[in-house]
Amino acid sequence: MPLDARSLSASLNESLTLYSSLCRREAADFLKAASGSDAVVVACTQEARLFDELADEAKSSAPIKFVNIRETGGWSRDAAKANPKMAALLAAAHLPDPEPVATVTYKSAGRVLVIGELGAAEQAAALLGDSMTVTLFTQGAGAAGATQERRYPVLGGRIQQLTGWLGAYELRWEQNNPIDLDLCTRCNACLAACPEDAIGLDYQIDLAACKSHRACVKVCKVAGAIDFNRAAQTHSENFDLVLDLRTNPAFSQHAKPQGYLHWDRHDLKALLQWRDLVGEFEKPRFFNYKQKLCAHSRNDKIGCTACIDVCSASAINSDFKRQQIKVNPNLCVGCGTCSTVCPTGAMGFAYPRASDMGVRFKTLLSTYLRSGGKDPVLLLHSQAKGQQLLGDLGRAAQLEKIQRDGTQGVPARVIPVPLWHTASIGLEVWLTAVAYGASQVWVLLTDEEAPQYTVALAEQMAVAQTILTGLGYSGEHFKLLQVRDARDLAELDRALQASAAQAPAKHASFAVQSDKRATLELALDHLMAHSSTLTPKPGLQPIALPATGSPLGALAINKDACTLCLSCVNACPAGALADNTQTPQLRFIEKNCVQCGLCVSTCPEKALTLVPQLNLTPQRKEPVVINEMQPYACVRCGKPFGTLKAIEGMLGKLSGHPMFQGEALQRLKMCGDCRVIDIYSADNELKITDLKS
Repeated sequence: MPLDARSLSASLNESLTLYSSLCRREAADFLKAASGSDAVVVACTQEARLFDELADEAKSSAPIKFVNIRETGGWSRDAAKANPKMAALLAAAHLPDPEPVATVTYKSAGRVLVIGELGAAEQAAALLGDSMTVTLFTQGAGAAGATQERRYPVLGGRIQQLTGWLGAYELRWEQNNPIDLDLCTRCNACLAACPEDAIGLDYQIDLAACKSHRACVKVCKVAGAIDFNRAAQTHSENFDLVLDLRTNPAFSQHAKPQGYLHWDRHDLKALLQWRDLVGEFEKPRFFNYKQKLCAHSRNDKIGCTACIDVCSASAINSDFKRQQIKVNPNLCVGCGTCSTVCPTGAMGFAYPRASDMGVRFKTLLSTYLRSGGKDPVLLLHSQAKGQQLLGDLGRAAQLEKIQRDGTQGVPARVIPVPLWHTASIGLEVWLTAVAYGASQVWVLLTDEEAPQYTVALAEQMAVAQTILTGLGYSGEHFKLLQVRDARDLAELDRALQASAAQAPAKHASFAVQSDKRATLELALDHLMAHSSTLTPKPGLQPIALPATGSPLGALAINKDACTLCLSCVNACPAGALADNTQTPQLRFIEKNCVQCGLCVSTCPEKALTLVPQLNLTPQRKEPVVINEMQPYACVRCGKPFGTLKAIEGMLGKLSGHPMFQGEALQRLKMCGDCRVIDIYSADNELKITDLKS
């Protein structure tokens, strides 16, 4: 690997020493560096465990960080050109860790519910019983049936509901079998006595096969476990963990609740890891929710449901009564996709924050470009399987010298960026990366991601790419790389050799904001200002955006249908619609519109239609009158109190009603004050005080 210490030192503005065996004969130098309090960055991840052990033995207080520049840079046909990328990776490794966030706590005492055929359930329980308290729920005898010795409590009946998470599962079931498993002694007398063989080794009666001979009842008089007259009873019990051996899992969502394992009885590694879920555990509270920004519902109308639709853990639901959404932090798995698809920024990803990732992107790209790199690509991947696959690709490129299979490895201009989850970043950060100088942004997906994540990311990329293409930036800037496992490494290798796309000539310096819309506007402003083909001017046609997934757009209004009732103004959560207190007008600020559709669903005349687009003129940030009407003046005092169209429409609808004839119809033409005065001053008006008993 041709490391250039001089150029790396110049790029990082510090003196670097190159080691070839730091984890072995040069370990003393590592211990010397770790003896201080400053963070130590080791440019190798292979021996991370060894370095941590050495630091612990030396009682070092210095933070130790690791960065991989070998498989991602040095083991490649582009290794000779990889110094700018290595400098970028080393610079990013010096960044501070994200600030701590609030946590969610789980407490598990090891109370396990095993659901499945009784024979298989007892075999699974034998693997858990040494450290956990196990209860079985029988789903039939299975091939083996129950053992003669009853080592674990057994429940039976029909499962009605299983809900919860690690430390807080609740099982509700109906006990509807004549045999009470608590009283049954497994003497097998009932099995021998039953002429239909309707009783199996799960000690439950198959009521469809039973012919009501009741021979089993007679032989069970001592134990009294069989009673055909017993009414079905509903029970509830709590557990900390659930091991499910059935073909169809209890939970259908992609991300199952913590503490639940749908086990196929072959993956022993999964079961061993699951066994460790006893004690007290914490995880970050991954999301921030700002209800005031939420476009989910207003005035009993549903608008945006993007976060609910995309959540793979079923952690987000509509709280329609409170006109907001509700997130269960115990079910949230921290994918961050809800924040990616949220058009307003009401849902924010807290760990790490978008602003932290913005700093990382800017550091990577600025260091790479300053070091002489060209056309950088940010390759976003998961910290687990995605990182493993890139390591495998680097190794395959290194072994190509022997195997001659043509593998090139990770190109020098492709900068891998590990994420907590690949779906946690969306178009506002991608566009910011392009504004910082990235030629392209690619996202590596594996089978870890839920199918709806792929759809959501593809929709976001379609919007982002349409914007850049419309602004005149050539090439394909965004791409999803779908890789299942190591068998697809050749396909990944070919995809990584793609040609570069155009970035702005001047790179942005703004920071990613905590406000999603603010970041998006900063990115759009920079990309518009530095487009080589775009000259913003009045009359410039807007960029039409995809109908699905766009957080930008305008409103089309049917002026013939609109009565200017202004119900849409009250429904808008983003301040995109406003009235005018001086005259009947409906004004619209396109920059604020999030395309949630609340105004469309609220409008009683169905006069509004969403128009996904990006307006390229300065007017998108200014209030624009999209409808106005002549005011209607009170016939008594002359004060305007409505619109001519609305009052005339009301008069036309009510003029034939018997309650609105003569003076009553005339009062509809008056303002509220004059209407009250006219009622009390009329001589022929019947008053309640005139009524006699």
